[in-house]
Amino acid sequence: MRSSVEALEGNRVKLSVDIDPDEFEAKLDEAFRKLAHQVRLPGFRPGKAPRRVLEARLGPQAARGEALSDAVPEYYAQALADHDVDVIAPPEIDITSGAEEGPVSFDAVVEVRPLIAITGYDQLKAEVPSPVPTDDEVGQQVDQLRKQFGELAPVTRPAIDGDHVTMDIYGSYNGEEVEGLTVDGYAYEVGQGAVVPEIDEQLRGSKAGDILEFNAEHPDPEEDGLLRFRILVKEVQETVLPDLDDEFAQEASEFDTVGELRNDIFENIALAKRANALASLSAQVGEQLAELVTDDIPEALVDAEVQHRLRTLQMRLGSQGVEMDAYLDAIGQSIDEMAESLREPALQEAKTDLALRAVAVAESIVATDQDVDWELAGLAAQVGQTVDELKSSVFEGEESRLKGVRLDAQMRKTREWVLERVEIRDPDGNPIERSSLNPDDESELPPTTIESQVT
Repeated sequence: MRSSVEALEGNRVKLSVDIDPDEFEAKLDEAFRKLAHQVRLPGFRPGKAPRRVLEARLGPQAARGEALSDAVPEYYAQALADHDVDVIAPPEIDITSGAEEGPVSFDAVVEVRPLIAITGYDQLKAEVPSPVPTDDEVGQQVDQLRKQFGELAPVTRPAIDGDHVTMDIYGSYNGEEVEGLTVDGYAYEVGQGAVVPEIDEQLRGSKAGDILEFNAEHPDPEEDGLLRFRILVKEVQETVLPDLDDEFAQEASEFDTVGELRNDIFENIALAKRANALASLSAQVGEQLAELVTDDIPEALVDAEVQHRLRTLQMRLGSQGVEMDAYLDAIGQSIDEMAESLREPALQEAKTDLALRAVAVAESIVATDQDVDWELAGLAAQVGQTVDELKSSVFEGEESRLKGVRLDAQMRKTREWVLERVEIRDPDGNPIERSSLNPDDESELPPTTIESQVT
């Protein structure tokens, strides 16, 4: 096979392919073998009629169409690989010779991913939440833990948020008792916002023995009238927290001292805050990279991203036992309406992807074999294999698939290159080092990328 590539206008190229006669003869032999299983000839069992007999009975052109339909896609794919053509849409194929007889040649005109250039990618700025836990945040977590071991004790003072009130509650609507809103001895934590907001408003400042009567908006927007409540406050209790000492630490955790407990809480909060800050950074940088792209984006790229998002949603729903049609019915959308709602984020995704590719070219960022192995390690972990097992079972001889993994590794490396150069500050304007957002363990990285955050 011989092939050449010619650049055309509008992000298109033309591949011209000539198939060697001997190569195509092999395809014709395969096509006649298929044909032998489909026709019955006297004196031959199915699949056993030789090619010369089939040609004599059916004509030499009988299997040519089958051979062409098998050969052209194969040689087209080979030409793409030989010339490293990055296509984004199906080709328009024209068999220029050999459709009926003789040597086979064809042209394939196809849209390719545009190569763009951007500037300013090394001068981005982002504001993210501080990754450092405050004393108040640690204290709140400690108090939450203490509350789990707290004990309730009656009080005579007025109720405040956090107190536990035991009450008899009677609720009616249009003069009729409402099932579920009439309970004796109901235990309720003031300020939790359950049922209706007016209950908390009335309970704040109440004491044991108080009778509260009031109206409240119906939580169902379909109902116009007011709910009527009558509440008898029977008891008000506060939560008495245990002393914050080493004995408590030993009872509430695996640690021996309060200091060790607080340090563990600090680290857990820090991990969550780093993940939150990193996700925010990725989202902002993705948006800013997309804004640097001023070129028109091919519709084929946007369409492909929309379909990718639809497939991802369908797989995610399927893993939860939900059919796509049932989900669409539940949200009141058709599949076309859903696809349309995805077009804007898909456009942003396409822009960000092109921007990252432009940065990789401009800064000569390439994926080394070590980068590829790191990428494969992540894939191998997902399927419970080693990298070597994955290579032999999935990628053996599959250069095109390995090329995709290498591209993923290159994009990951490029994203990190960009992130390392972003000016990062917290809401108070204090600078934040990019390294301070890194998790202690790579496995703790949040499942976010620049592209996935542009939604």
